[in-house]
Amino acid sequence: MAQELLTTFEDDLKSVTLQPSEVAGRYTISINDKKIFDRKEFGGFPEIKELKQWVRDVVNPEKSLGHADKH
Repeated sequence: MAQELLTTFEDDLKSVTLQPSEVAGRYTISINDKKIFDRKEFGGFPEIKELKQWVRDVVNPEKSLGHADKH
């Protein structure tokens, strides 16, 4: 997933950091301390297409994601 984000957003993301949680089962995704995804709130894990859309909406809203874009 990290490699997919770095490839898709090569001009928009400097890095992707994986950080272990002290709470078992916690899985959140944040950009500059802004939470964009929480597994417990979402009720599961996102598809990569959804995740790319959420990241794009924060880092570069004008970016086309091609086939993964919202319709």
